[in-house]
Amino acid sequence: MPNRINRAIELLGQDQAIYYSGGHSGHVLTYPQGCEDAHVWADYINIGMEHGAFDMAGLAEYMRGLVEGGPTRSGHPTPTVIVEAPVNGTDAANVRFNAWQFRQILGRGVHGVLLCQAESASAVRAFVESCRYPHQAAGVDPSLPSPAERMRGSIAEACDGRLGIGARGRGSEATAAPIWGISPEEYMQRCDPWPLNPNGELLLGVKLESPEGIANCEEILAVPGLGFAELGPGDLGLALGYLSVPRDPYPPEMKQARERVFAACRKNRVPFLETCSPESIVAKLDEGVRVIAGHREETAKIGRAHQRRTMPV
Repeated sequence: MPNRINRAIELLGQDQAIYYSGGHSGHVLTYPQGCEDAHVWADYINIGMEHGAFDMAGLAEYMRGLVEGGPTRSGHPTPTVIVEAPVNGTDAANVRFNAWQFRQILGRGVHGVLLCQAESASAVRAFVESCRYPHQAAGVDPSLPSPAERMRGSIAEACDGRLGIGARGRGSEATAAPIWGISPEEYMQRCDPWPLNPNGELLLGVKLESPEGIANCEEILAVPGLGFAELGPGDLGLALGYLSVPRDPYPPEMKQARERVFAACRKNRVPFLETCSPESIVAKLDEGVRVIAGHREETAKIGRAHQRRTMPV
């Protein structure tokens, strides 16, 4: 029997790589497609809403189909589902203004959110805080005013890189909890970012895909609550003047950016996401890449065998 609701977190906790399917747009969000995808070869499904339609009704039906088509062969209620949000993580104000998108996405019962174009630590802290309930205390600055003090008008900002108080409100637990197969009360306890909360089932990621994001990657990746991160070669390459997406082996400035982001991930124990192929997967795993893009089942088969994985697909 599985130890967790979120299969991707369970695998990462075992230092096993996770493999995903699904692109940046065009994923069919219907109940029948969800039923079909319940036994997908991948460990998680990426739903691209950064460029694809922001379709909450379709996402709700798709998640319902995953439940009805499940459980997975590994015994989890559904495959992990992570949504690329349309919000740009350029600054904290922009993230907070658009935090309604995170509430809508999480309310459909997904297991994670990816913030694209992360450019500052303050924006990423706002992202994590927007996805958390206010009763969760892990990583929150303990010097912040208590609820009673706040009602009396006491205001303070979190300091020393710590998180502020969660901003997600009550209301969507009734729709999300049935997807996870638990009660609304348990959902509100367990829908919290891993590994910040060791018992959390929420996987939050960031994509560093601009010169500003690379310049600030050390501070960004030190923000508590992140479960994975990636270098975005497409948009970063475009900013550097490459009309076609640079691929490994990268041009020199892209190689330096990749090494810098990967080093910051290692320092902060944040799993690094990268595209792999059947030819490169073994070397990438040995290097420490743990979240695998590429959308090819053959890549996953080779990687799982190399790591001697035992969890059923």
